[in-house]
Amino acid sequence: MGEYILQCPVCKATVPDQYTNECPNGCFGLLQPQYQEKRFVIQKKHAGMFRFTDWLCCHGTVLTDAGPVTYRSENLGPELGLSNLYICFSGYWPERQANLVTCSFKELEALPTMQRRLECTNSILLVASAGNTGRAFAQVSAYSGIPVIITVPSSAVASIWTTKETDNVFLVTVDGDYSDAIAAGNRICEMEGVIPEGGAKNPARRDGMGTAMLDAVSVIGSLPDWYFQAVGSGTGGIAAWEMAQRLIRDGRFGTTLPRLYLSQNIPFIPMVSAYHAGRREIIPDTDMPDAENATGKVSAPVLTNRNPPYSICGGVFDALSATRGKMNAITNDEAKKAGAYFTRHEGIDLDPAAAVCVASLMQAVRAGEADRDETILLHITGGGYQRVREDYHLLPVEPGAHIGKEESVKQVCTQIRQWMDAR
Repeated sequence: MGEYILQCPVCKATVPDQYTNECPNGCFGLLQPQYQEKRFVIQKKHAGMFRFTDWLCCHGTVLTDAGPVTYRSENLGPELGLSNLYICFSGYWPERQANLVTCSFKELEALPTMQRRLECTNSILLVASAGNTGRAFAQVSAYSGIPVIITVPSSAVASIWTTKETDNVFLVTVDGDYSDAIAAGNRICEMEGVIPEGGAKNPARRDGMGTAMLDAVSVIGSLPDWYFQAVGSGTGGIAAWEMAQRLIRDGRFGTTLPRLYLSQNIPFIPMVSAYHAGRREIIPDTDMPDAENATGKVSAPVLTNRNPPYSICGGVFDALSATRGKMNAITNDEAKKAGAYFTRHEGIDLDPAAAVCVASLMQAVRAGEADRDETILLHITGGGYQRVREDYHLLPVEPGAHIGKEESVKQVCTQIRQWMDAR
């Protein structure tokens, strides 16, 4: 089991974990777990992502075979002229032992986060989501019995389903986009007994995502030269960077950080705009003009976070700077073609966000930005939606409340209190 304390990257204060997501001194930085185990150890008595339990921000484990699966591409790689392309698949593809039944890498975040909640607090977590995260937490809640409140844009309600009947999920739909769901969630968290899940500030969530890097290194034998991922908040890129630092300190897997290559979906590209301008700060009027309209035009809505952890100490800007990373922007058409190309050569359907990532790799290869003999890790953060329907009956989670232009959050909180009292 992982033993750890949390440390602020700004003031270096260390604190024990009481579901602590912010520095007690008020610093603007992401708390980072400092693990007792300094070497990368694979606990073979566990399955799935909990093979890496020594570097997961919770003390216990969850009985699951869900986890990322890495393999060397024998089809897409040669087609692109790449001799060392590795694909980390975080979705549902049982033929490759990939068993994330929600078809999204967000399940990697939900599992250790819910275990951490069980160990640290009796409060109910509230998760604001554009779709994939909410579905992952709903699924884990259904199987664990740990209650959760989820806020999503009304347009994302069809994305929230489980493979098991549950009454432990209270789903709130919100008119607007992902940012509106976050704002509504923040107001609900003013209720006694409800706390925010934490997003990028939640170290369990980041380390859960970081298991993609650990799984890849367990297969490759060393750190890759490049790490490709499409990002909305950029938390997956931060997680890959944090895990790579631990692996370098281990000393057995290389001495150079993988270069992050992160992508966003045109026309909503605030981090791409800010990073290309060399700025640590996102300027809303410059980097995401007409944000409400732009978020409605992307093919991958889960990539539309108006308040990503970009500027914060230990955030996306620092991760890109430390790794000499790159960012690029992908159109809907490029993503659609890349997704079809991947499916044709690798044999599994992709989440729209993962298609954006594949398009960015293809763009990087054409531009000569990544050497064809370098070791490239392509993180497919979701896929297998067609495949999962062959094995499971997907059960929609019915909304318990709705917040429109006129509805009061106070009224919704009354409904939530009644649900909580019945637990």
